[in-house]
Amino acid sequence: MPDLKLGRLPKVGVVRMTIILPEPLKEELDQYAAEHSRLYEPVDTAALIPHMLEVFVRSDRGWRSRKAKAGRARQRGAPPASDTARSGAEDDRSA
Repeated sequence: MPDLKLGRLPKVGVVRMTIILPEPLKEELDQYAAEHSRLYEPVDTAALIPHMLEVFVRSDRGWRSRKAKAGRARQRGAPPASDTARSGAEDDRSA
């Protein structure tokens, strides 16, 4: 049987955050946690969510591209595009 995409969980520091989920998603997450527990070690659904989000963000090509572009702009001394847009909007409001 193939491994799950999430794999074993790393040990890291945490920050508390409260979210609201639709019931069907919560049920799906509980099922995923049960399978993850069966394959690796017992784990609570809530413990999986941050790791699932990390996998999602790291696998988002659009996000990685924008993040890299912003990093290159910072290295050249140019402000990120979002800062430029925000500055223009602030100027419009003050006029």
